[in-house]
Amino acid sequence: MTSAREVVLARLRAARGPAPAGPAEPPRDYRPAGSLAADVDLLVDRLVDYRATVHRCDDAEVARVVDGVLGGRRIVVPPGLPGRWLPDTVDAVTDDGLGPERLAVLDGVVTGAAVAVAETGTIVLDASPDQGRRVITLLPDVHVCVLRTDQVVAAVPDAIARLDPRRPLTWISGPSATSDIELDRVEGVHGPRNLHVVLVAVPPRP
Repeated sequence: MTSAREVVLARLRAARGPAPAGPAEPPRDYRPAGSLAADVDLLVDRLVDYRATVHRCDDAEVARVVDGVLGGRRIVVPPGLPGRWLPDTVDAVTDDGLGPERLAVLDGVVTGAAVAVAETGTIVLDASPDQGRRVITLLPDVHVCVLRTDQVVAAVPDAIARLDPRRPLTWISGPSATSDIELDRVEGVHGPRNLHVVLVAVPPRP
């Protein structure tokens, strides 16, 4: 004999139809595709708003820009940094596991980057050879980060798609800064007080 409860449940199951085989895949086309040029311009606007300094140049001019920022100073560089990015005017120490005491007395650091997010003005480092250990970008007072235009993406999901989640990722949105309860801004508390982004123009692929 069928109870009233079983009748009601049977009607509900029939009205609902068969259960889906698995969780529904969320739509991924909710963001309109933009142009790389627009993404680069937006990134620059965000970086400037965060009080970073942006230098736009081509690859042959990177050393000149680094000279203008760090010439005559002692800096640390990751082991895989391209030598063409360094001018003769800097005293570059290659990181071979330098301790905090040695890093703290250096004036700056030059690195590459993994990807940058235009929407948030964020640069991501993933400890690749041209970026090195996270600690070398935290202790020196000046960070010069060389970023190619073809490494710029529109939004965070686009960056995640390019990154290896198994690598140590550092997300940088402007120079290090914090504020106290009265909103007095203090820079350089958790990292470099000065961030210079050298944005290297890369011709679009045909």
